[in-house]
Amino acid sequence: MTPNVSKSVKLDYDEAVRQARAALAANGFGVLTEIDVKATLKQKIGVDFNRYLILGACVPPLAHRAMTAVPEVGVFLPCNVVVRETGPGECIIDAVNARSMSTMLPGSEELAQVAREVAARLDEVLKAIG
Repeated sequence: MTPNVSKSVKLDYDEAVRQARAALAANGFGVLTEIDVKATLKQKIGVDFNRYLILGACVPPLAHRAMTAVPEVGVFLPCNVVVRETGPGECIIDAVNARSMSTMLPGSEELAQVAREVAARLDEVLKAIG
């Protein structure tokens, strides 16, 4: 099972980020963390990198269900969605493959159900962008 699901879009980076945020919100996700990888790498090690944003997204009721069922699932949270610029007017949107949570932490039907719900929502997020 792949760790991510992806979609290539013909969008300017700023528009791809805007659409990703809107799609996450429309599917019940809040953004808990943001990492501007380009700025971080420039500041920390002085290198230039493509525009690359990691959005740490969460649906609190689903996260609660997952952590109640299998406390160590926290290593997979929040669910990351990445917007990365690949060229002028082109981006790739990556989302964690939430289905992989239940394969890496097997034995809980509740976790498997939450993973399916999160994955379905992230699939909708990807469909909405572009």
